This record gives sequence, C-alpha cells and structure tokens, in this order.
Amino acid sequence: MLTFSETLSLSALMGFSIYLSLPIILSRSIGRVPTKVLIGMAIGILIFLMGDVFLDASSSLYNGSLYGYGSSPEYDLIFAGSLSAGFLILFIAGHRWKRNLTPTVLAFIIALGVAFQNLTEGLVFGSLGVKMGLTGAALVVLIGFILQNFTEGFPIASPFLSSSERKIGVMSGALLVGGVPAILGGAVGYYYNSSTFDMVFYGLAIGTILYVILPMLRNLLQEPDSEMVSAVYAGVFFGFILGFAVNLL
Repeated sequence: MLTFSETLSLSALMGFSIYLSLPIILSRSIGRVPTKVLIGMAIGILIFLMGDVFLDASSSLYNGSLYGYGSSPEYDLIFAGSLSAGFLILFIAGHRWKRNLTPTVLAFIIALGVAFQNLTEGLVFGSLGVKMGLTGAALVVLIGFILQNFTEGFPIASPFLSSSERKIGVMSGALLVGGVPAILGGAVGYYYNSSTFDMVFYGLAIGTILYVILPMLRNLLQEPDSEMVSAVYAGVFFGFILGFAVNLL
C-alpha cells in the first residue's frame, strides 16, 4: 500500500498535470480557425468528462434493485440533489455576473466545474492507493488521470483563446483551481471513502460541467461566419474523440 505522503505526491502529479497544456494555450501563432477548433475541442472534452463521471456513478445508480433501472431512493435523491446544486450554484453566480461575464470570470467558473471532477478522481486514486499500492488498477488510474488532466486545461483557458491578451497569471490561477482538488481528493480518499460520499461529488461534477458547457456553446454559435461554425462542430467532435481515446489508455 502507498503511504499518505506518497499518495499526496502522486495526487499532486495527477492534479498539476493540468499545466502541461499551458505552452499550447499561450502560443500566439494559432490562427483564428484553429482557435475555434481548439475551443470546440474543449467543449467536446467537457461533454466526454460529463459522460465519464456519470459512468462512475451508474454502478450505484443502476444496480438493478428498482426493476433493473435504479439503486435506492437514497442514492437517487443524493445524486439528483447534488447535480441540481452544482448546476444552480453556477447558474446563480453566472446571472449575478451576467453583464460582467468577462473571460476571467468564465475561466474560473469552468475551472470550478473541472475541480469537482478532479476531486472525484482524487478520491478514487486515494482509495485504490491505500488498498493496493501503485500496482494494477491504481497505476492505470494514475496514468489515465494524468493524461486526462492534460486535456482539461483547454476548457479552462478557452475563454482566452479568442482574445489577443492571454493573461498567464489569471490562467495559471484558474488551472490551479481546477487541479488542486485532485490532491484534496487523494488525501480524503486515503482515509475515507464511501459510495454516498462519492455520489455527492459525482452529482456536483456533472451539474457544474453541464452548466459551463452552455455559455461556451452560446458564444461560439453566435459566430456569423459559417466556416467558423463548421470549425466549432469539428472541434466538438474531435474533442469528444480525444477524451474517449485518452480514457482508453
């Protein structure tokens, strides 16, 4: 089994791998169409992450105890309640900033959605690490989450990709918000883990990711140029495929 310090160190490696995308994000040589493709890919990755988190939750939600479709009223209510809470928290925050929804604010809202998802990843890794050490499923989870976190930097930085001014300090802070919860999750998962606890964060992750997808799509699809809209569609598709491919590793 892993020690607590080893679990924290590996969780930090997993969480901070989100910064691997920063050199690409900061590149100023990317043209307008490739930028739209990248933003579309960011949305596709988020859509995949939402499905990926739901897959983790489904083992408890669909265990066949309710005519083959449900789990228990307790799990169903916890998941529905936390999903609604995640969505509504960002909905209220977003509408409060409606007139001032700057790239900075949007980046941090997206980072919050990714943060809940990374917290659940940390919980899974911490729980596996204390049981089996860095072997088998725990090693696969670590490598898979590092690769997946690399792609998660693009959604967080996407509000700045269309801007001529890419604030490295702001983007680094938003990436920190998205990545650090993996460390917290690793620490908590090392000592405590339960299906009920996981279900709360599965719901929060899906609710927040669902919300952040909507303003991103709205901004992109208002583009009057049909070539740009086609680039967005292509990006969303390839982003989803990229998330799927990385998850296979």
